[in-house]
Amino acid sequence: MLAALRNTITSAMLLYYITDRKGLAETDAQQRGILLRRIADAARAGVDWIQLREKDLSSRELERLAGEVLRAVRDNSTTTKLLINSRADVALACGADGVHLPAGEIAVPEARALWMQSGDRRPLIGVSAHSSGDVRDAQAQGADFAVLAPIFEKVQTCRLGIGLEPLRAACAEAAAVHFAVLALGGVTLSNARSCIEHGAAGVAGIRLFQQGDVLETVRRLRAP
Repeated sequence: MLAALRNTITSAMLLYYITDRKGLAETDAQQRGILLRRIADAARAGVDWIQLREKDLSSRELERLAGEVLRAVRDNSTTTKLLINSRADVALACGADGVHLPAGEIAVPEARALWMQSGDRRPLIGVSAHSSGDVRDAQAQGADFAVLAPIFEKVQTCRLGIGLEPLRAACAEAAAVHFAVLALGGVTLSNARSCIEHGAAGVAGIRLFQQGDVLETVRRLRAP
């Protein structure tokens, strides 16, 4: 599956933007406006996947926002994929490309079955993981990729990272079955390359893509 995923993109480093509109501005209108511009920029810059992760919204509000986000993605890229956090039903309703499942929620086969029942195309399904065991479970259930976190210490929450060696171990095991693992948690421009060197197929982040110039961030991440 890893080879198939990489065949659909132009870079060997997968980039995954996870949204958090609350960190962008104070008012809801400002948050939505900035978020849509940021997503458009990310799609234009060549970010591979964008996860709409706005868990405080009701189903109706999330579906409405997802529709706006999908238009921003489609208007600016033919390759960037949109995933909706947790809500496979909303992902289907708005025409998103897939769903990202937090650990312990709906199982991958159940989420995929929703798409099969609708007759829609095969969805892209990612799963959150916090250990090598979680990565193995994600692969065994038929996910397309896993996001392992947190790799580095998160100062804002005082949460310790698992470190690069556990990342290496999880990625080595996953690579044997061609399963993609992305690194998340405290990933920055200065340490992203070390994640790739330890076997990650790519990096994911919120602040990584929501702060600064997205075009420049992507350029620096993918620089030789």
